[in-house]
Amino acid sequence: MQIPGRALVFLALGAVLSAAPADTPPQVAVATAETAFLDYLDAVGAVGFIESGGAKSFGGRDLAAWTMRLDAQRKRFDAAMSRIEPGTIDDADRDALAAMRRSVTDLAADDTTAGVPIRTCADAQRRDLDYSSLRAALVSCYVEHGNRLRYDGGTIDRGTALQLLHVVDDSVGRKAIFDAFGPLWTALNGRGEADSPYRRMIAMAADDARENGSQIDAAARAIGVQTTDVEHWLVQVLTAWRDANPADPIEPWDFRYRNGAANRELQVRIPAAALLPVNQRFYRDLGADLAQLGVVFDLAPRRDKSPLAYSDFLVRGRTVQEKWHRPIARVLGTYPAGGLFSLNELVHENGHAVHVSAIRTRPAFMDWPDTLFTEAFADVPSWSVHEPAWQQQYLGTAVAEAASMRALFANVMLDVAWSLFELRMLRDPALDPNAVWTDITHEYLRVVPHPEVPWWAMRVQLAGNPGYMVNYGLGALLTAEMRARTAAEIGSFDTGNPRWYAWLSGQLLQYGSQRDTQQLMQDLLGRPLSADALLEQVKRCGAQNP
Repeated sequence: MQIPGRALVFLALGAVLSAAPADTPPQVAVATAETAFLDYLDAVGAVGFIESGGAKSFGGRDLAAWTMRLDAQRKRFDAAMSRIEPGTIDDADRDALAAMRRSVTDLAADDTTAGVPIRTCADAQRRDLDYSSLRAALVSCYVEHGNRLRYDGGTIDRGTALQLLHVVDDSVGRKAIFDAFGPLWTALNGRGEADSPYRRMIAMAADDARENGSQIDAAARAIGVQTTDVEHWLVQVLTAWRDANPADPIEPWDFRYRNGAANRELQVRIPAAALLPVNQRFYRDLGADLAQLGVVFDLAPRRDKSPLAYSDFLVRGRTVQEKWHRPIARVLGTYPAGGLFSLNELVHENGHAVHVSAIRTRPAFMDWPDTLFTEAFADVPSWSVHEPAWQQQYLGTAVAEAASMRALFANVMLDVAWSLFELRMLRDPALDPNAVWTDITHEYLRVVPHPEVPWWAMRVQLAGNPGYMVNYGLGALLTAEMRARTAAEIGSFDTGNPRWYAWLSGQLLQYGSQRDTQQLMQDLLGRPLSADALLEQVKRCGAQNP
């Protein structure tokens, strides 16, 4: 793999710039800590890249060398931070130190959904694992079982199975795809026992949330509301979906198909080989050329590849000899089947990539903002692929608006339902997850009850990062608000708009972790967040199925 030359410059400068004597002035001590922080984060990025299978080496170092460097850079960062006397620095530097500590703490907690698995799925049966190890074991189940679902005489991965559920015309075939998840579901939830691996894990997650707060609490805090407000919004959105659709009951293996007419009509126009070129063209038309931004892609299938598509920093941005060098992002995913579902996901991941590339701030804030905002922003461009105008521009054909909106929001509503599911499970982990999921999906999605089947367990995040799904479900409110305000300010961007990237970079993206979601959204909207924009979009689904 060709590594950008400036990345090598960053690596060479790290050791030179991240040491300072103990008697340095406060401002210099803070700057030294910030440089050490970037060096540490770059080592984290390199280790994660190699561990993911994206490369055997990076910047002239293999995994062993990078691991040693990671340990050394962490010690250097800790030492630099220890030399700073809090009483000698101003408020801006105190904020910078707090941001760096948050980033390091978050990295330490994010240990289950990427990189080399340290646990096997079989380990999930053990009763002596701590919370982190049990989550890691459950994520390994998605690799060992989810990457090798048995279907039609062969094997498919979990993402391909979800794509096929939208387009396979035969109901028996769809049921076979659904049933192929059985070994994965059994590994996670056994036969529904109270001490199944998932139920032991969610009990630990609830204990941890009581002490440290949950992802759902963090999302509520990010926008200045209570967790009860989040639950109200989730129910409000699900109710709007229910009221916009017929009352006909739907089998769970038919839900995506019933709402996926757009996926089927566009399937022939979106082969796997077209996914990346279409992405590149769209983002180029938005003023964000992925090639010029240096985004590194890892899209080839591998047997033990992460079951979760994701984007991350590869190299952090920094100023070198008075010249700014933007961050470099990497994108990991597997899309052997193509299709609208896969296209939407890859546009989402590239939304993260251009977000990374846009961050231009002091070193202490060279990190993601709140997770809620991060996930919500990535859907600002990805929702466009469901607009008929986008489809006509980039695929050469378009489907009816109601059908396309239903294809989009059926999947959004699953995210909202998973958000509500996790909120209720974390509030009372003694509940039967099958019963909780059955109640939600029957009440709001009109899915036929199957309480004997843990079909809630389709998403990796449920096992690896309990509560994370709220960043998609609640995030949909932010996505709708950002899309509406952006279009009002710079014009439509569904068929490209060269002002899009520069405008959103200045308004939202450049700050990294410096500004929280509440401040970003208040500055953008000039008012508190509302569900109205999302509810208006749901109405576009129409009242009748295609």
